[in-house]
Amino acid sequence: MALFRRILVANRGEIALRVIRTAQEMGIETVAVYSDADRNALHVRKASHAVHLGGSKPSESYLDIGKVLDAAQRLGADAIHPGYGFLSENEDLAQACLDARIEFLGPPPAAILSMGDKVEARKIAYQAGVPLVPGLQEEIGEARLAEAAKAIGYPVMLKAAAGGGGKGIRIVSEEKGLREAFQLASAEAKSAFGDDRIYLEKFVTRPRHVEIQVMADKHGNVVYYGERECSVQRRHQKLVEESPCSVLTQELRAQMGKAACDLARKVGYVGAGTVEFLWSEGRFYFLEMNTRLQVEHPVTEMRFGVDLVKEQIRIGAGEKLLPVSEPRGHSIEVRINAEDPETFFPSLGRITRLNVPGGPGVRMDSALYRGLEVTPYYDSMLGKLIVHGEDRAHAIARCERALRELRIIGVATSVPVALRTLQSEEFRSGDYDTSILERIQKKPTQSRRELAMLAAAAARFLGAEQAGAVAAAAHPAGSLVTPRWGLIGRSERLGKGGR
Repeated sequence: MALFRRILVANRGEIALRVIRTAQEMGIETVAVYSDADRNALHVRKASHAVHLGGSKPSESYLDIGKVLDAAQRLGADAIHPGYGFLSENEDLAQACLDARIEFLGPPPAAILSMGDKVEARKIAYQAGVPLVPGLQEEIGEARLAEAAKAIGYPVMLKAAAGGGGKGIRIVSEEKGLREAFQLASAEAKSAFGDDRIYLEKFVTRPRHVEIQVMADKHGNVVYYGERECSVQRRHQKLVEESPCSVLTQELRAQMGKAACDLARKVGYVGAGTVEFLWSEGRFYFLEMNTRLQVEHPVTEMRFGVDLVKEQIRIGAGEKLLPVSEPRGHSIEVRINAEDPETFFPSLGRITRLNVPGGPGVRMDSALYRGLEVTPYYDSMLGKLIVHGEDRAHAIARCERALRELRIIGVATSVPVALRTLQSEEFRSGDYDTSILERIQKKPTQSRRELAMLAAAAARFLGAEQAGAVAAAAHPAGSLVTPRWGLIGRSERLGKGGR
């Protein structure tokens, strides 16, 4: 018997499709919502019902709580799943669902509110006995800035109190640039979140970003499903995630798991959430809590043999948590973004060719299809490639093979950067930190040098357009980052995706 009759998925793209598929397996009808730009999207086609919300801009559609709630009520949905991004960490939607007696498949409004404010979250973490990065427990103004930074010790990090997604963050190594960094971080925070409050903490050197997946039911039970290593980042956005983390001992893993569960209990948490930590020199520090399902949740699912969306739905219906199974092997996830692999600028256009990898231990979560128009309205992530292997070396080899099979023609993607990361000695050693991508981008590989020489020689004899074709043919998987004009030559040949 179905736990719910009908669930509205208040999101788009691959996460909406992901939730729809699990709900269908559970015998639950689904309602998709969509904007003008998403009329032909896969999540719209696959859902049992679909409701048009409005214009292509998020503010005109996916971010309009009134329209989302009205759609749920008109279609008789008895639950709303927010996915991630958009309204997933919005306490107003959670409260509106509570008032309308529609189950919000996420935490209570109070938990979202307390963990969404980074200053308040630090205070609660401190009360729960969770280790913190040295810093202030309250926001700070310009008047006390220099004094507080000196007391903490440089380098320091300025962070938006209402932050997320890498916005409103500045790292300062000396007092000279402190005030300017504060003003920039404050202005960015105001623009991104409507809240210019900034707090100050010690910048941890050579940090690793390690997060714990927690799940809590309505009966007071809280469990964790191991950890995920998320240190391969650009502009504070994750690109490659893996599990387990190569530097954690069983003892430290247990300590981090306990700290995450203690924090979840402290805020009366319900559903799926992630407690993020910084690890450095054998110690860990609380970073923040994400009160939603994470983009990288499939990494955990592959190791633990669990469907975290199914658990969210079960818990929302009042059922108790199931026992956590023993993890096995190693898993890696690569985010596939529509962006220039050199600059990370968004890439727009129409997907003209598509080939999705397969084989044992390979999973591709996306809403891609041939003819999909990549627009400027939404996040650049096209999908996620997830692999599972017997051990870390096997998982890396499998992920590299799958990435080479992947073909997305019509827009530039981040695949070349992911390949370079997997092939780098630093990543393969397991001894890396959050600056790894910066180092990889600065260090050309042998294949890049050889490809540049080949393309340069071709240019002398064939011209730029043909040289682009030579460069593309030299590495048919999309290149390990070809010269910029080589990529443009290929894009022009296809008629889409030129910068």
